[in-house]
Amino acid sequence: MSPPPHGVAGWPYGRSPPGPARPRSLPDGRPWPRIRIITVAHADAALAGTVASVLRQDYPEFRHDVLAPTTGRAAVERILTDPGPDHLLWLAAGDLLAPGALIALALEASLAEVDAVAGLRVLFDHAVRGLDGPDRAADAGGRRSAGAGILWRRDALADHAVLDADGMLNEGAAWSTTSENRRSMIGRPALLHRLLSDLPPPASGLSIVSLTGTGTQGGAGVAQRRLAEALTLAGHRIAEVTLSGRPEAAEWRDVFPPAEAAIAATAPDLVLAGNLHGATRSLDVVGRLARRGPVGLVLHDLFPLTGRCAHPRACGRAAIGCDAACPTPDEYPQLAPGRIAGMHDRKRAVLAGAPVGPEVRSPARSPAPWLLANSGWTLARARELAPPGTVVEPIRLAFPTAVFRPGDRAGLRARLGLPPDDVLILVSSVIVDGPDKGFADLRAALQAVAKPGVGVVAIGRLDDPARLGIANLFAPGLIADEAMLAAWYGACDLHVTASRHETLGQTPIEAGLCGVPTLAYRTAGLTSAVIDGVSGCLVPMRPGALADALAALVDDRATRTRLGAFARIALESRYSPAAAALSLEAVFRRQGLGDGAAHPRFATAMLGHFPFAADLRMGATGTVPAVSPPLVRRLRRAKQMVFGRRMPLFVRRCLYLAGTLRRRVP
Repeated sequence: MSPPPHGVAGWPYGRSPPGPARPRSLPDGRPWPRIRIITVAHADAALAGTVASVLRQDYPEFRHDVLAPTTGRAAVERILTDPGPDHLLWLAAGDLLAPGALIALALEASLAEVDAVAGLRVLFDHAVRGLDGPDRAADAGGRRSAGAGILWRRDALADHAVLDADGMLNEGAAWSTTSENRRSMIGRPALLHRLLSDLPPPASGLSIVSLTGTGTQGGAGVAQRRLAEALTLAGHRIAEVTLSGRPEAAEWRDVFPPAEAAIAATAPDLVLAGNLHGATRSLDVVGRLARRGPVGLVLHDLFPLTGRCAHPRACGRAAIGCDAACPTPDEYPQLAPGRIAGMHDRKRAVLAGAPVGPEVRSPARSPAPWLLANSGWTLARARELAPPGTVVEPIRLAFPTAVFRPGDRAGLRARLGLPPDDVLILVSSVIVDGPDKGFADLRAALQAVAKPGVGVVAIGRLDDPARLGIANLFAPGLIADEAMLAAWYGACDLHVTASRHETLGQTPIEAGLCGVPTLAYRTAGLTSAVIDGVSGCLVPMRPGALADALAALVDDRATRTRLGAFARIALESRYSPAAAALSLEAVFRRQGLGDGAAHPRFATAMLGHFPFAADLRMGATGTVPAVSPPLVRRLRRAKQMVFGRRMPLFVRRCLYLAGTLRRRVP
């Protein structure tokens, strides 16, 4: 069977697309808003599919007005003054609402409290030709009043409504005159738009280098790779460069001739850098690159803003000047105490655009890198710690939203050998018992709810599973395949983390995309990763709070189900690859890069990131390092018994020397 021209399998006449059922009310208990859909249909309009796409929305609180052109304008003017509907949406005859569009638009309108919410438009004729946003409405099909898939708050539309003679809204004009803080763009399709004429060629994209310290494995590395993939789908040309393959030398390396030469040969419009501290403890390379062109530094952690650490925790020295009084110089990323003050000064000089290093001959300042913050908390923290005048911009991270999606929980449990009827609690991290993951609090909370019928799934490195003290424990270890990781997520009922030091927190979003809500502390970037009362629950950081909330959720299936459904809807809209690319495009526009268009036209492959697409994108593999052999795990446990999680300076020097000698031996 040939794929449908709009790229959505079976829509709008086949089987319902997969996904959780819509909760009965909004997260705060209010009823779902009433929506009036307006279609002006000419005699020859392809109307049947348009009507069917509305009826298949699983959204009872709607009325669809199909108007004749001769009476359209007068009828719409009456609708604009009718207090019945809360929101209005124009849908051109021949266009289709995308699966789940009304639910996603209405939820975002409720959460963001804005006047207009737009989704992506899938552009098609005999096949999918691309995806775009409302700013491109005048370009596609040659109709300035063509539907753009925008949900409008009725009582805010009076100042923006420009109707044609038939009653269709000029949505491009209305969108552009709506204040940016009163409109919202979600990163999932809302409209399948049938093209009536050829599309103009897409704008030429940027040349971008995605720069990492040691590669794209592990949490921050995966996040950097996903951002690069999202930008590729937005039409940009991406080259990936790694600084070094020697993590043991990071404390003493500041210059990377092969990597810097590769970047110079590419001559990119932008270097998008992130997670560099695996290869170096300085930002000197960022300063050198910034003298050649723009550099965006993604804050996967706060390392660029401190003298040494990735997360200052309760330490206040980053705000006044890190120095030898650092309480954790032997914790990763380690740095000898005597070098911390100088390193902090060097980093601040780079962020301020000051020349750094002996090779600099001119005292003139150069453009400083931008800091790109992945959560509201990180944005505020960066503005607090960065030198005055530093450009700090908000962005969204990207997640493969067709890979991390809800599945058949019973089927997944049978496939993975998990008990069919137990309440399964998920904990997930690259290093489950890492020092920043709140392991003691997590263990106490899990032990407090341990009883027959309650199990725990621990994904990630856990050298000694017995430390959790849980009888009904399933520990598959590190999972390097995204599709397999999503299967383990989807088999569980609830995700819990005790972490206190995340700039965002990727596991709550991955779990939520699979329909699994998260319980976490109300702290740091988790306040963005977990939408309290929507995709999970946030609790204060006080003794017993996590255990009490966990016990309540274990016993409340209805709340878990409701939060899981909202989690999928809200997080798909906010953290899809399209949402991430749109956030970066906004930064490029504000900083004067690109063609100045508000939204790009995405490649057809972007549609594959949504579960209703006929052709789904595959998940990545090799996302985390291979599991260590048993001997290495035993040695690591022995080291932790002697030194804890710290790595003394003499040990680090020995590892550096050993690595240097190993590379010199033929």
